[in-house]
Amino acid sequence: MIVLGLTGSIGMGKSTAAATLRRLGVPLFDADAVVHGLLGPGGAAVGRVEAAFQGVRDEAGGIDRRRLGQRVFGDVPALRRLEAILHPMVRDAERRFVARARGRREGLVVLDIPLLFESGSIRRCDVALVVSAPSRLQRERVMRRPGMTAERFAGILRAQMPDVEKRRLADFVVATALGRSMAYRRLKAIVRTLRHGGVPPRHRGRRRCARS
Repeated sequence: MIVLGLTGSIGMGKSTAAATLRRLGVPLFDADAVVHGLLGPGGAAVGRVEAAFQGVRDEAGGIDRRRLGQRVFGDVPALRRLEAILHPMVRDAERRFVARARGRREGLVVLDIPLLFESGSIRRCDVALVVSAPSRLQRERVMRRPGMTAERFAGILRAQMPDVEKRRLADFVVATALGRSMAYRRLKAIVRTLRHGGVPPRHRGRRRCARS
């Protein structure tokens, strides 16, 4: 089974690419969705996060993600405490996803992980796909988001590997500036290639090397 890591900096079109891969019939693990569940009402991480960051629980019994973000924004030790709670839980969910896919004899699965390279999660993938767009378009997309500010955008960029470096490390790059139809055709071609065993030679055995 080939494990494809999907990533891209904020505003590059990763969510659209993930939706497209699902439409193409590829099982996809969404790390962000898992985090939402962990922090939602009844989520497994709510108690521990509330204990570490008092006052971040919302009226519904989950974690107010905006309030939590304000507590960890620009505070590296606080961010590390939060990651120490969430990352192992997300990793466990990922293991279960991969095991189920392997049991179904899937030939290809996708791990949609925003910080694929930064977190070292790439070591659990055979190949990497990066979605990319010009910085001007990226900024336009991000600044249209509710509550986004120039300061917050700059802080997010500082926490992420530069796009140029991600593209250098990628096995496949999908440009999203030319419209959804072009990106769809590119993603469809990548899926076809991987389903027929077309793993780039330079990264065959990536996971095996990472475990050794």
